[in-house]
Amino acid sequence: MPVPALLPYAEALSLLEIKPWAGEPQNRANPDGAVRRLLFGMHGAGQLVYLIAEDRQEVHLLRVLWLD
Repeated sequence: MPVPALLPYAEALSLLEIKPWAGEPQNRANPDGAVRRLLFGMHGAGQLVYLIAEDRQEVHLLRVLWLD
């Protein structure tokens, strides 16, 4: 990941630690779905797609994308 992405990425991971449901649903037809999407960085250049495993209190990153 490029250097300009590192701090915003770390901030996004910190947010997921305390508020995993902060992201938007990956599938808008399923607003309560456990697969979520969180934009990060300047102008939303980064995107995390992740799965919330609430029963195990885990968040699994499925995709990290940086488009800058």
